[in-house]
Amino acid sequence: MSVISLIIKREFFAKVRNKSFIVMTFLSPLLFVAVAIFVGYLSSMKADVKRVAIHDETGLFANEFVAQNNVDSDYKYFDFSQIDSQYLKDSIANNGYEGLLLIPKTTSVTDLENKIEFISNASPSISFIENTQDIIARKITKINLENAHLDTLAIKKAQAHVNIAIAKTSGEQGLKGLNEAKIAIGGAFGYLIMMFIIIYGNMVMRSVIEEKTNRIIEIIISSVKPFQLMIGKIIGTSLAGILQFTIWVIIGLSLLFAASVFFGVNVGPAANLSPALMEHSATEFTGTAQLYLKELWNLPIAGILIGFVVYFIGGYFLYSSFYAAIGAAVDNQTDSQQFLLPVILPLMLSVYVGFFSVVNDPNSTIAVAFSIIPLTSPIVMLMRIPFGVPFWQIAVSITLLFGTFLLVVWFAAKIYRVGILMYGKKPSWKELYRWLKY
Repeated sequence: MSVISLIIKREFFAKVRNKSFIVMTFLSPLLFVAVAIFVGYLSSMKADVKRVAIHDETGLFANEFVAQNNVDSDYKYFDFSQIDSQYLKDSIANNGYEGLLLIPKTTSVTDLENKIEFISNASPSISFIENTQDIIARKITKINLENAHLDTLAIKKAQAHVNIAIAKTSGEQGLKGLNEAKIAIGGAFGYLIMMFIIIYGNMVMRSVIEEKTNRIIEIIISSVKPFQLMIGKIIGTSLAGILQFTIWVIIGLSLLFAASVFFGVNVGPAANLSPALMEHSATEFTGTAQLYLKELWNLPIAGILIGFVVYFIGGYFLYSSFYAAIGAAVDNQTDSQQFLLPVILPLMLSVYVGFFSVVNDPNSTIAVAFSIIPLTSPIVMLMRIPFGVPFWQIAVSITLLFGTFLLVVWFAAKIYRVGILMYGKKPSWKELYRWLKY
């Protein structure tokens, strides 16, 4: 058996036999499911109805708001136009009202555009303010049209509502929102890679720091080369992480399914939908479900899965090399913070580029460039693959990714072989550069 395989085996069993690893392997999905059920329960709870007092001196708008009480809304409106406005200002808070909508008397209805006030001790929500403004704006617009002797009913009938149908050149019907589904699939795989790198890359770093602290490394390094030790640690830790993550997925999905079936708890986006809306949505979904499934089935599923595996391995190995080098360079996790930011920044940048560039134009210059750059390609390229990517771009991206991994491993091994025997001194960036030349 080779030296590297022995190191991999040692690292793997050292991780999976650790008590904290075993506890968190089975406790983490329980905590996740408990939080998901709790969020679903809170989402299903009906929010308290907030009461809003209205003092309308014009007599034009109060009925418009009171009519909103018949709509399922979080706000109920009450017309107190006959009561003195000053008295209302002083008493609304004590009587449990969210606020007072004060509409003054003006010479022209157009003057109301900038003179209406909402008086409240608390800050109203943006949606409430926008809805209130829309109601008033529609009423003022209607009055202006009537004053201009225009037929409002004819204008309303003349308003056009355009619905553009999506079709392919082959004549098949297309679907709206398919790009969002593609970016969701690619984004989910990319986000999964990022979380795995951060969680288990830190595990590699902590393992190196722990062995340095216990001076075990001095014995190990007398029998193996630093490069072999670093590769063995990365692969062994990754295998332990994959095992733990697989157990998380199996237990988490099983518990979520059990909670949904046996306890009737909705933990998805439909948790806060009314039964009538859910029934209507189900009816509409039945008509388009087959089209969506057909379109999703036409996606390069094999390419997505293969790309996920390749970029998962390449991205994790690349960043784990950085984490191993950082662990070798410092004596404790506190000193490692100054070196972690440059490692995490490319991951964060790739997520932002993916969601703000790929979603709008997957073949834009920015999207293509960041899907080829090795530090960002594991996430950005996975977001582009569902849209269809030329083979040469994938080939160049993978070649650069694994080529950069080998180059980084070579440089990281130089830092690793010096840093693992350095104690009691916090290295600077200048010293790390000097270690590379040894």
